[in-house]
Amino acid sequence: MASTNVTIRMDKDLKKQADELFKVLGLSFSTAVGVFCRQAVMRGKIPFELSAEKPNAETLAAMQEIEDKISGKIESRRFTSVDELFEDLDA
Repeated sequence: MASTNVTIRMDKDLKKQADELFKVLGLSFSTAVGVFCRQAVMRGKIPFELSAEKPNAETLAAMQEIEDKISGKIESRRFTSVDELFEDLDA
């Protein structure tokens, strides 16, 4: 089977992380890209589900805070009016 060279650009840190993962899996970066391409051609689609980005650290912290309030780990403040809420926010 004849081979060809392919040049891609990617974030340096992402490449390093991918190299580390593929090493654990016993693959080179080139082999992993080849596996991806073979699967895409065989299936006729991207061989995994595409979804929205993971939430960033700030969003994850806010989500955890809400879960902690729901579970009672953190006490929630309650307001009897919008004015009271805004007074608290301005304080």
